[in-house]
Amino acid sequence: MSMVETKTAVIDASEQVLGRVCTRVAKKLLGGERVVVINAERAVITGRPELIHELYREKRARGDPHHGAYYPTLPEAILKRSVRGMLPYKKGRGRDAFAKLRVYSNNPQDLKGDKIGKSSAELTHKYVTLAEVSKRLRGG
Repeated sequence: MSMVETKTAVIDASEQVLGRVCTRVAKKLLGGERVVVINAERAVITGRPELIHELYREKRARGDPHHGAYYPTLPEAILKRSVRGMLPYKKGRGRDAFAKLRVYSNNPQDLKGDKIGKSSAELTHKYVTLAEVSKRLRGG
């Protein structure tokens, strides 16, 4: 019985645009790779900070606090939820792909990750980090 070796991609999300990271991660997951995302709290969301905070506050307030729908507050969970939205997670293929995703708020094993695109220093737009959004959602 031969074990199939699956490739593991390590992606560093620090100073990377959240949506771009999530689309690349989703594509790799659907391609059968295992993906580890590090430094999730340093990913950025472009746009006016007030509007971004309001959007995530609305997502969090949606639903019943006792019966769902729940929206995460931790940076790594927000990134994971964003990836889930780009996968067919209600189908077997999407569930299997989503199970191969690991997201860490920092770099737990001193892994070297690939950068996806422009860093926040190259952005000409206003932006906010995922850590700041998370802090606001938790009441900080």
